[in-house]
Amino acid sequence: MFRSVRHMIYDLIEWRSQILSGTLPQDELKELKKKVTAKIDYGNRILDLDLVVRDEDGNILDPEQTSTISLFRAHEIASKQVEERLLEEKSQKQNIDINRQAKFAATPSFALFVNLKNVVCKIGEDAEVLMSLYDPLESKFISENYLVRWSSSGLPKDIDRLHNLRAVFTDLGSKDLKREKISFVCQIVRVGRMELRDNNTRKLTSGLRRPFGVAGNSVC
Repeated sequence: MFRSVRHMIYDLIEWRSQILSGTLPQDELKELKKKVTAKIDYGNRILDLDLVVRDEDGNILDPEQTSTISLFRAHEIASKQVEERLLEEKSQKQNIDINRQAKFAATPSFALFVNLKNVVCKIGEDAEVLMSLYDPLESKFISENYLVRWSSSGLPKDIDRLHNLRAVFTDLGSKDLKREKISFVCQIVRVGRMELRDNNTRKLTSGLRRPFGVAGNSVC
């Protein structure tokens, strides 16, 4: 309540300075005065203060010069306008809350941090190590691959990344939390000759990608 009233007071101060500047055209000045009176009436309503009855130009009606019927009708109109404003504010707030909930639901709820220390699989040639998340019940991968190129010497091809092979799987949302099971799968692809034992230089091939091994572990 305090923040709402403070925000309204800041608006009124700004509009008051515009009115006192004397630079606004007559039509804009009239519209601004209507905004000011509407804001005041709305503030009085949410603070449970008396409703001030006004004419079409926003001027306070004088009960000494206005008939009782006219005052009653003006009071009805003012009350209706304030109630419509309250309903509009409530609807906007509900839409904001819905949008926030939808945004929160679409936002990743958790992440999986992976730190690759070493590959202890004896390959004999260069290899590609691919790590990803897999749903065994739906038989499909639910994340992109984290790729590490491994050399035949048993070290990462990018030696600058030695002891710094880290990845974070952040594309896991509330939908993934409802999965019954998620597995972490590591695939090894050998890159080189067609056959490891092929020593014939005439038949020697290179750069061929061949599946070599796979391993999996349950995450949840």
